[in-house]
Formats: sequence, structure tokens, C-alpha cells
Amino acid sequence: MCSARWKLSLIWGKGNLKNIVLIGMPGAGKSTVGVVLAKHAGLKFVDSDLVIQEQTGMLLHEIIAKMGDDGFRQTENRINASLSVKHSVIATGGSVIYGREAVKHLREIGTLVYLKLSYGAIEERLGDLKERGVTLREGQTLRQLYDERVPLYERYAEATVDCEDKTIREIVSEIVAKVIRR
Repeated sequence: MCSARWKLSLIWGKGNLKNIVLIGMPGAGKSTVGVVLAKHAGLKFVDSDLVIQEQTGMLLHEIIAKMGDDGFRQTENRINASLSVKHSVIATGGSVIYGREAVKHLREIGTLVYLKLSYGAIEERLGDLKERGVTLREGQTLRQLYDERVPLYERYAEATVDCEDKTIREIVSEIVAKVIRR
């Protein structure tokens, strides 16, 4: 553990100020894993959904109710495209991959890591989708959303971690190993 932290500090200490950016479906564990990863690696933690809520003064589901899915995604794109952090683990919202400017910016400032989880596991973990701020088009099912997003996560990810049946500690160790090898 100490050697991984030391190696990470060497990577960032040589001018490579890339953050670790977690992407994936809602319920994949981006925030939970992100907090533990940040603590383990001695990094800051940023939850972009909380940044959105702070900057808009509204909860995610309130933004969606007021602005609609498209308005929410525009807001999410704008805020993620303007994140200015260093030495951080960034947990993004599941729909961040729809924002072209956000994805471009996040790839410039960080390494995108896709936390992959099966549809069954996602379905089991998620409660009320509206309450969680999950954007679904009219008539769209969770399955359709999953099938639409997975190829985008796979396209933009620079590393993928299969989280199926793994503990948080195992996931964090795998992320550290994949980021260090790069």
C-alpha cells in the first residue's frame, strides 16, 4: 500500500498532474470507490454531481424536473468541462459521457477509468431512478439506458475495471495498478 502511494506521488510529482476520473453507470460505485481510492492514494476527492448541485443550488432530480433531461445534460456538460482540480479522484455522474466538451476536458486533466458492472447488478443496486437524478428519456427503460451507455463508457475509458463480485479494496487495488502501469 505504501509503495503504491509512493509510486503515485512520483507520477504526479514529475509534472504529470492527471487526475483519476471514474465513469460508469449510476450504482456502479463511483463515489464509494472514489472516496476510498482518494484516501488510499492521498488524493483529494471530487464528486461532480455534488459540484453541480452546489453551483446550481438544486438537487439533481430538481434540475431534471425544472430543466428536463436535455437541460440537465447541458448543465452537467458545462460544469464538468470547467472542473479545475489537481491531484484528485473525480467521480462523475453516469450521464457525463453524453457531454462532448466534458469528456474532452476530463481526458485532458485525468485518466478515465470505467467501473464496469453487469445490468443485473446495476438494477439490483438502484432504487428510485428519479430520486437519484438518473436521466431517462420518455418511455426509456433502465435496460435501454444501460445498453445505450455501455458502448460510450467503453469508447472513452482509458482503463476498465470489472467490479462484478469484487470488494471495494479489490477495485481500488486494480485501479491503482492500472493507473501506475500507464
